[in-house]
Amino acid sequence: MISAGEALLKLKQGNKAFVREMSGGDTSLRKRQETAANGQCPYAVLICCSDSRVLPEQIFSAGIGELFVIRVAGNVMDDHQLGSVEYAAEHLGVKLIVVMGHDGCGAVHAAIHHEPEGYIRFITDEIRRAIGDETDEYKACCLNVRRSMDTIEESFAIHREEEHGLRVAGAVYHLATGEVDFPDCLAGR
Repeated sequence: MISAGEALLKLKQGNKAFVREMSGGDTSLRKRQETAANGQCPYAVLICCSDSRVLPEQIFSAGIGELFVIRVAGNVMDDHQLGSVEYAAEHLGVKLIVVMGHDGCGAVHAAIHHEPEGYIRFITDEIRRAIGDETDEYKACCLNVRRSMDTIEESFAIHREEEHGLRVAGAVYHLATGEVDFPDCLAGR
């Protein structure tokens, strides 16, 4: 197991490699067989959008078994996502949880500019609760990430893990450049 700080540094270094087009996590047959036989040992949980342009393992140059990825449109949190985070923290020993939004997010755009119907509304309503009257999509993205971070930090199961070094961080992925920012406004509390 590595600390939350070490995991965050590993993510940042992996993203730098991705941006330089020098990334490549281990997806070899040997690694697949190793993780099939011995289980997973991820160093970070990543909650991110389902957008097909967001490729979590590639963005952080991670291989099989390195990231515990939870994907949902708009990177919103509900009990299902919290249960997955709790599993990774309590049973896999992961110390770092990253909520990552991205620019050009269709769910954020829809929450600002449209009144979706059907099941999509569950997502856009949650985003609206996060962003209030904000109309700048980047700021709205950050507010949405912050709300998901707060939801994680406030959950009882996650909160009691803080004494064991658990950390929640926020990030924003930039589609055009491939860069991931960890803005100060999204620093864990």
